[in-house]
Amino acid sequence: MSLNEVHISSLVVHCAPEHLDTIKSQINEIDNAEIYGDSPEGKIVVVMETENQGFITDNIEAINNLPNVLSTVLVYHQIETELDENESKNKNTGTQHSQTEGEV
Repeated sequence: MSLNEVHISSLVVHCAPEHLDTIKSQINEIDNAEIYGDSPEGKIVVVMETENQGFITDNIEAINNLPNVLSTVLVYHQIETELDENESKNKNTGTQHSQTEGEV
């Protein structure tokens, strides 16, 4: 049985305030990254939905390496799993897992 995974994570990106618009534009170019909010102080909330954890760490590294980004912090990570749709028809064998930071 193969599992389909979806990794939902959120990040707080802190950048120099005078570069906020530029950084937001660069983050918007990253696949699976969506900006949910920002502040004039240079903080940006980014939500990502990826297929595996490797994509999350790659995106964190890419964002953190942008010029004028001061820090990128993972603040939430949830893994949703279910059986491949073709294998789970008429079967109730799927499992959903989610974890919060305190449970990991």
